Amino acid sequence: MITIYTEKYKEEIIKLILHVQNVEYGVGISVKEQPDILDIHSNYIQDGGNFWVALNDNGEVVGSIGLQKQTDEVAILKKFFVYNEYRGKELAIGRGLYEASLDFAQKHGFSKLILDTPSIASRSHNFYKKVGFKEIAKEDLPIQYDYPDRDSLIFKLDLSDN
Repeated sequence: MITIYTEKYKEEIIKLILHVQNVEYGVGISVKEQPDILDIHSNYIQDGGNFWVALNDNGEVVGSIGLQKQTDEVAILKKFFVYNEYRGKELAIGRGLYEASLDFAQKHGFSKLILDTPSIASRSHNFYKKVGFKEIAKEDLPIQYDYPDRDSLIFKLDLSDN
């Protein structure tokens, strides 16, 4: 089940994010480098974006995705994580999270989505390309924003093309 973030999911989301980043991919990102996850409401929802969680049948967090509004036209797709055992076409949890964020972006008039992802996360790169994102050079970002760079790749999706 995909649902909108509430504070009761905070600790489970932090655990999910740190597990995927550091245990599965070994990129070594601390909470200090991503303070947005300590206050999701003010860093995502309050400014016109949103944040979603995927729950398993026991109501436990198994995935997350956020949209941070940057301008009236540009949002950053962030914190898109799913535990390994919940990935894949059969469960479609990642796709469900992505579609919730895409639907929100279109309804709220965003024309571009951008994201950064560690170069080591090749499975996610394939997903982004499959749904229409194009890899761009960092110099071609339509806005500047801070992210913990782990030899990151940058992707952009023009919603007007979809």
